[in-house]
Amino acid sequence: MITIKEVARHAGVSISTVSYVLSGKRSISEETKRRVEQSIIALGYHPNAGARALASNRSRVIGLIVPLRSDHNMPVIMQFVSSIVASARDYDYDVLLLTKEAGPGEAHRVTARSMADAIIVMDVESADPRVPELRTVDAPVVLLGMPDDHQGLNCVDLDFASAGRQMVGHLADRGHRSIALIGSPPAVYERGTSYAARLLAGFQQETAKRNLPASVHSCAADYDAVSACLDDVLRPERGTTGLVVHNEAALGSLLLELRRRSLKVPADLSVITLCPDDVARGLAVPLTSIAVPADELGALAVEMVTGRLEREHPPEIRLLQPQLTDRGSTSTR
Repeated sequence: MITIKEVARHAGVSISTVSYVLSGKRSISEETKRRVEQSIIALGYHPNAGARALASNRSRVIGLIVPLRSDHNMPVIMQFVSSIVASARDYDYDVLLLTKEAGPGEAHRVTARSMADAIIVMDVESADPRVPELRTVDAPVVLLGMPDDHQGLNCVDLDFASAGRQMVGHLADRGHRSIALIGSPPAVYERGTSYAARLLAGFQQETAKRNLPASVHSCAADYDAVSACLDDVLRPERGTTGLVVHNEAALGSLLLELRRRSLKVPADLSVITLCPDDVARGLAVPLTSIAVPADELGALAVEMVTGRLEREHPPEIRLLQPQLTDRGSTSTR
């Protein structure tokens, strides 16, 4: 690995001069600066985190708080993490992944010890107990999610309520008059996870507005749970003809069980879901879906948090509007 000492030798300057060029703390002649920069490029030098911290009084690290729970769909979580890591590198930041289910003091602990310059928080709850602390952290904080009490906070997320309304509308406009929501696992609702609550609210608002009979079913992702859920959803008296699915981990089992019951999508039952596009495309029956834009949301979170490291910004809520892709899994009734 190339060191700052080797850069200094190659450029014919002192180590401190290289450091000043990197940090911009002292005025260096344009000719000397150009020579140092050429040496950095020629040698492929990358200052390590410790050197950057000494030069700029910053760690060049973003803390990402994402407690890993048993009810999380890890492939989707990792899409968000990968997007944040890749976007942070574009801004010359590293990411410190904080996965322990820590209490409200975690953001203060990380920033107070200079472990990170800023914080991104995932797995946001509707009544998130971390909110009071996050308002007082002496560093930029962005929530990838939106609690009910979001005053004074920076949040970025998909507009899940709008997504719920849009999926109901898609089915209702095709003549469906009895719709079921197969939702997230029970633990997700019990914990008050914000995205699940907001999609449920949007679903219920739209079915009430259109005076549609509707049922809601929390469902674990394992096959037996999906089968039992369908027993309830498809009770004859419900007359269910359309499913809204907000449980990407259950989709494979759902389609398999429908096939076992000789029910065809969309001839016998229409299905629309909210999940990543690659999941919806890759199923045995490609599903009409609203995308979970993990790449875009992760990049926006990094853009917001790094922007607040450079200058003051007022608190901001950015909700991406849902984008629906019709793959033919819903029919007209």
